[in-house]
This record gives sequence, structure tokens and C-alpha cells, in this order.
Amino acid sequence: MSENVNNNENEGMLTEEDINKLMQVRIEKLKELQASGKDPFEITKYDRTEFSQDIKDKYDEYEGKDVSVAGRIMAKRIMGKASFCTIQDSKGKIQSYVSINDLGEESYKAFKTFDIGDIIGLKGFVFKTRTEEISIHAKEVVLLTKSIRDFPEKFHGLRDIDLRYRQRYVDLIVNPEVKETFLLRSKILKEVKNYLDENGYLEVDTPILSTIAGGASARPFITHHNTLDLDMYLRIANELYLKRLIVGGFDRVYEMGRMFRNEGMDIKHNPEFTNIEFYAAYQDYNDMMDLSENMIRTVAEKCLGTAKINYQGQDIDLESKWKRVTMIESIKEVTGVDFNEIQTDEEALKIAEEKGVELEESKKTRGYVINQFFEDFVEETLIQPTFICDYPVEVSPLTKRKPSDKRLVERFELFIGGREYGNAYSELNDPIDQRGRFVEQLKQREAGDEEANMMDEDFCMAIEYGMPPTGGMGIGIDRLVMLLTNSASIRDVILFPTMKPLN
Repeated sequence: MSENVNNNENEGMLTEEDINKLMQVRIEKLKELQASGKDPFEITKYDRTEFSQDIKDKYDEYEGKDVSVAGRIMAKRIMGKASFCTIQDSKGKIQSYVSINDLGEESYKAFKTFDIGDIIGLKGFVFKTRTEEISIHAKEVVLLTKSIRDFPEKFHGLRDIDLRYRQRYVDLIVNPEVKETFLLRSKILKEVKNYLDENGYLEVDTPILSTIAGGASARPFITHHNTLDLDMYLRIANELYLKRLIVGGFDRVYEMGRMFRNEGMDIKHNPEFTNIEFYAAYQDYNDMMDLSENMIRTVAEKCLGTAKINYQGQDIDLESKWKRVTMIESIKEVTGVDFNEIQTDEEALKIAEEKGVELEESKKTRGYVINQFFEDFVEETLIQPTFICDYPVEVSPLTKRKPSDKRLVERFELFIGGREYGNAYSELNDPIDQRGRFVEQLKQREAGDEEANMMDEDFCMAIEYGMPPTGGMGIGIDRLVMLLTNSASIRDVILFPTMKPLN
């Protein structure tokens, strides 16, 4: 049984038995190589001097010069005593001309047995074919790795999204645009950090394992420390540790890293995700608006060359000044309901019933009604970048109250394209008020709310020593990458998203 360039065109329709037979053919080829003393897996290194795209970009410099490249065979065309193959390296693809006259009979015969997916090293000189394609005229070809599994055709395009997420290693090989997404992701993360570094922020590390899941309203993952015989939580946020550092005298700090929330999964949510939080002493939420707006605009310009983008068919203007509006004003704009004129819980619950807004039994207050109105009617309408400000105190247990209205707090969330991208506060630094907020959250937990905050006695102690007025913000990095790479799902921007095992 022989293989050629077209074998993988039908594998998407092959049975498991057929695939195993194809693998066995490749395994037999490997055994023959090993028996003849040419085991590719005994090769420990290969001296590569150039990459495919560099040769193409600087052809005038490379024409006629000897080069050494290495990569995976992605296409192969056998034509008697001469052949063409295309190899793919980390920067792209390049064609090579391989002939019996250059390699010799034995080496050329071996080359003809190589399969799509095999990794080779190739030395030769750079030239252009009669069709003006930049290529390498091979003088030497070495098999570096034998691929014993063929690439299924169903990876191409969007034929099996689930399989592409599960086998990202193949997805990256056969779908170059996927690799470009993750190269851009890396650049975005770097530019976010660069912006904060240049603005005087210190990057720090805080615990991922903790005895308390705090800093956000979310259901945590629970694990167990055997030596201490103690249940611990994977962090849902790093807020409370970063604010401890503000207490300790670091004026500006940030941390980018993984967070873990034991919640639902959809195109916007993965149980583990990348988040960044940053805090600045002697600032408030207005400063956080300025910083985040300028940072995201700068990152877009540096990574994309523009701050005017298109996300899933929607034109998004990150360049112009971003809108700032209170939550109550935004609700009035969309629904006509003005909660500045609705002062009691009873009035709020009545209007909620009239509008079909549903609330949990333990959350029937004016503040919760306002928040639910916003989520039900306003959030999806916020296409252009918008800061929604001044949230009800009930949904913001770590935020400083507004001096002008104690029922509200100095908090904003950033919305773009109908989705939330960031959350920021003028941080609560009153230790007595903070303890009272935690007590209210404990009542919510006792009433069955698994996402309510836990009591953090050590954090209360920290701010009892005194925390200066502080502004803080968290931004969902995966969602920001989705926006700047025009990716529809969070799984498109996480290399290995959480998946339920097939077996």
C-alpha cells in the first residue's frame, strides 16, 4: 500500500479501522528505516540557518545562496526523477525542488517514501522556478521526524470546530490563520504590560491557592492540601492580595494571570481565563477610566495599526472619546424608566413586575432591581465603547460609596459590542464599612448564593492598618484578544480551552 499527497483528502470520512491501517503503513516505513540504521528519532539537532518567510521577503539577498531550512512536509508532487515538496516552518511555507541528480539514487528513493507531516531538514540554494515561485533547489534532504498519523481533511475550514479545539496542535499546523491569532494574542499581552510598566506600575505575583475565594462574586473550584489537611480554593480574582500590597506601600501594582471560576461555559466564558488587575494609590475610578481607555486604544494601534476595527460585522471606534454614563441614566435612555424618581424598594419592585424583570427572593431591593434592569434591557445595546458608572451598593461589596448618594458606589464597567470588558472601583478603604459589606455577603451565602463573597478577616485587618484612597480595575484579557482578533468565541483565543473528555 502506498501513500501520496492526496491520502489526507478523504481521511475525514475514514473509519477508525481505516485510519489505523494508514498509521500501520507509516509505522512499517519507520521500522524499515530503523532496521537500516536510519532511525530519524536518533537525530538530536539540525543546524537550520534560515526561515521560509525571511527567504521570500529578502529574495534579492538570498538568490543563488545556500541555505538550510527545516519544517514539516505539507505537500509533495513526485514526477519520476524530479519532485517538488512544500515544507512549513514556524514562519510560513516554501517550495523545494528535489531531484535524483542532486541527491543521488539512494537518497532520492528514500525521499519518495516520505509522507505528508514528516519533518525534514533541507539544504540547497535559493532560486525561482519558471513560474516565478521562490524555491530551494535541494542538495540534501534529511528525515528528522517520522509522522505516523495523517492529517484529517476535516480540520480545514470550519468542518469540525470541536475537534480543532481538542487537537489544537493539528489546528495550528493545518490552519495558518489560527497560528496568527495566537501570535497576535502574545503581542497584545506584551503591549498591555508595556503600557502599565511605562506608567509606573509594578508587576507582581499573588497566590493562586487560597483558603478564601474572595475579590469577586463567583463560584470557586475547591481542592485539598494534603499536608495541611485543609480545603483550599483556586483564585477567582487577585484583588484582595493586590490591595494588601497597596496597604504595604506599593503605590501602583498589577498582575496578569489565570483565574478560575466554577461556572457555566459559552462563547464568552471558560472556567479558567486570563485576567489583569491593576491598582493605583491616591486615584479613583475616573483615573481608571482614563487609563483603560488610553491603554486599550494604544494597544490596538500598536498591534493592529489602527484603533478603528470591525468585530463580527460591527464597526467599533476605539479612537474617538468613549462615552461615560451612569447606570440609572443608561436605563432611562433605553427604557424610559428613571430610577432617580423611584426611591423605595416597593416602588422599584412594582416597576420590575410591570416590566417582567425577575429577581431572586433574597435580592428584592431597589439596588438589585436597577442592576437587573440594566442587564435585561441595556447591556446588549452598548456597541461603541461605553463606561457604565455608579452601580448600586448591593452588587458592589468592595467599592467606595458615592458621597452624593450612599446607595450607589463609585464603580464602572466597560462595555464594547454589547459585552463587558472591564470592571473598576474607587476602592473601599473604610474597614468598618468593609466588614459590614462582608457580613451582608455572608447572609447571601447563607440564603444559598454560592457566588457571594466570603468573609476575609485578614483583608479586613490589612485595611484596618490604613489603605490610601485607591483606584483599581480588572480587564478580561481573553475578551480583549477576541475583540482585537475578531474572534467569535473565547475558545478561539485560548490555546487549550476546557473540553469535556470524549470518553
